[in-house]
Amino acid sequence: MSSLPIISLTGLMSDDLEQRKETAAELGRACREVGFFYVKDHGIPASVSEGAFELARQLFALPQDQKQAMSIKNSPHNRGYVAMADEKLNPESGADMKEGFNIGTDFPADHPDVLAGKPFRGVNFWPEIDGWRERALEYFNACLDMGRVIHRGLSLDLGCPEDFFEPHLKEPIATLRMLRYPASAGQIDRQDGGAGTHTDYGNITILATDKVAGLEVSNRQGEWIQAPHVPGAFVCNIGDCLMRWSNDVYVSTPHRVRPPESERYSIPFFLEVGPESVVDPRDIAPDDTPKYEPIAFADYLASRLNATYDHRAD
Repeated sequence: MSSLPIISLTGLMSDDLEQRKETAAELGRACREVGFFYVKDHGIPASVSEGAFELARQLFALPQDQKQAMSIKNSPHNRGYVAMADEKLNPESGADMKEGFNIGTDFPADHPDVLAGKPFRGVNFWPEIDGWRERALEYFNACLDMGRVIHRGLSLDLGCPEDFFEPHLKEPIATLRMLRYPASAGQIDRQDGGAGTHTDYGNITILATDKVAGLEVSNRQGEWIQAPHVPGAFVCNIGDCLMRWSNDVYVSTPHRVRPPESERYSIPFFLEVGPESVVDPRDIAPDDTPKYEPIAFADYLASRLNATYDHRAD
């Protein structure tokens, strides 16, 4: 496979079960064969997705001291600002040349889970920019809605009830990340100097990209293929949690970001299940020998993040 498939989500929104199954089969084929695909006809207005990039530019243009005041190091819940070179998606290669900002499900400070100190149930940091929070949450919720639709298709393809994932996605650990890569081609002697070669941690990722090249995906033959910007479409991929849950029916795929020629922005939305959801392959493949032990998702995610950030390891 030398390019990623493009899948219309129109069928998943149909009242006709057979149409939903047809689109589900397309998704399933992509998840088995390459683990990456584009989605179009998703229902998110261009003004909303383009507006998210405007928000990212506003955020990263803030003075460094204002960004550091919202540092992820001040949050045990994976929220806030990630400074340049503070992240190591591939620890063996070294630090990534990018800065980021994480927004999680927006819980109020008096939410019972927040008061109880449950993992990944903290409050968000917000920049002091008029209207920023409201517009960011509009985009967050649009991605969440689309992610739930995609999960219904995956359920059908895996032979589960269509609503199999819905209880796990009521208050999920969803994370919207705004990322900025400085122009650094020729300055970093690493093919994955923008973002280290890695697989994602959760169920699915929904990625919006600008027009600057950088994202590369390893196909099943181990060849690196480009994942260019496709107008009106999002890049989606399978994460390690869904691979584990499906007992390796779906396989997560290594990917990386090359140091870009010019400044690059991307906005991934990581849709992960609730912290107390138990990821057990026997739920999806009861007749197969499970390759993984059941694990609460919060424990699984913590183990992956602890290897990514030095401040969490401490």
